[in-house]
Amino acid sequence: QVQIVESGGGSVQPGGSLRLSCVASGFILDYSAIGWFRQAPGKEREGVSCISSTGGSTYYLNSVKGRFFIDRDNSKKTVYLQMNSLKPEDTAVYYCAKGRYYCSGLDKEYNVWGQGTQVTVSS
Repeated sequence: QVQIVESGGGSVQPGGSLRLSCVASGFILDYSAIGWFRQAPGKEREGVSCISSTGGSTYYLNSVKGRFFIDRDNSKKTVYLQMNSLKPEDTAVYYCAKGRYYCSGLDKEYNVWGQGTQVTVSS
């Protein structure tokens, strides 16, 4: 069964850090791009970051550039999203998703989604 599971969310104060993990099962992660998306209450889902199957191409939403970093460890079937200098506006449910081999910030390019992990940034 093709499945991806996110973890690592939680509550932090502004300026804090979290590291999200996305673990894949049922497919060969090496051949897939992985995207991270988020959805805040009352807002549309937006693409936060993605990494191509080789890791050679990445994408970041403008508002997270320089604060968030994505990487992958195919041997552990895991993709990570390191989130630093968190802001209240980063509060959302974060999802990871499996795409094809190329990186895209568009959710229509992804066909398997995790259940999401809540990130709350508040003082």
